[in-house]
Amino acid sequence: MNSNTLTRDELCSLFDHTNLKPYADRPLFEQLCREASENHFAMVAINSAPVSLCKQLLKGSGVHVGAAISFPLGQTTLETKVYETQQAIGDGADEIDYVINIGELKNGNTDYIRREMEAIVSICRSRGVLSKVIFENCYLTKEEIISVASIAREVHPDFIKTSTGFGTSGALPEDVRLMKDIVGAGVKVKAAGGIRSWETCKAMIDAGAERIGTSSSFKILEEFDKERHC
Repeated sequence: MNSNTLTRDELCSLFDHTNLKPYADRPLFEQLCREASENHFAMVAINSAPVSLCKQLLKGSGVHVGAAISFPLGQTTLETKVYETQQAIGDGADEIDYVINIGELKNGNTDYIRREMEAIVSICRSRGVLSKVIFENCYLTKEEIISVASIAREVHPDFIKTSTGFGTSGALPEDVRLMKDIVGAGVKVKAAGGIRSWETCKAMIDAGAERIGTSSSFKILEEFDKERHC
């Protein structure tokens, strides 16, 4: 995908329009879903509790509801992640973004990371739901990023994702490029965290990102429009 030839509609179709704030209430979810529907964004990215509400608000729009699982730390048991995933799908989630257990990765327990990924991807696949694996790259070495991406290349989630947006830093183009190089064509990459401008968004797309997680969708679109009309 080339950012220079991207149309406005194509850009909108890349956005996971996000509100993961702890204080998000019904009016904010109504606004989020209305904006996503009116602009034909790919998905609304929310925590798992408001999934059924957003599913109702987006009925007939074609916009997916995406539930964040074990968010943002990833420090829940595999059984808890499985239950939360199943409940979110039962409530209407079309996509699942779960955070890996970073501590187990740091322990060198890649077998655990594989089991976790296989379990959640299997549930999603059996229900026709897209799966995304959040790495939280700001806490990982390049070798650890390569290790998890290599597992993903074999397990085949729909996406691997750079960040939660709640860590010490967000997406970096070089990480997106590295992740994409490892997984190849069979798995897509989602960039998220700190993407608040068209310049940053463009860099992620050109590095290989095929989804953009952002709460700054309209600021990015405004800057995109200005660039194209110069």
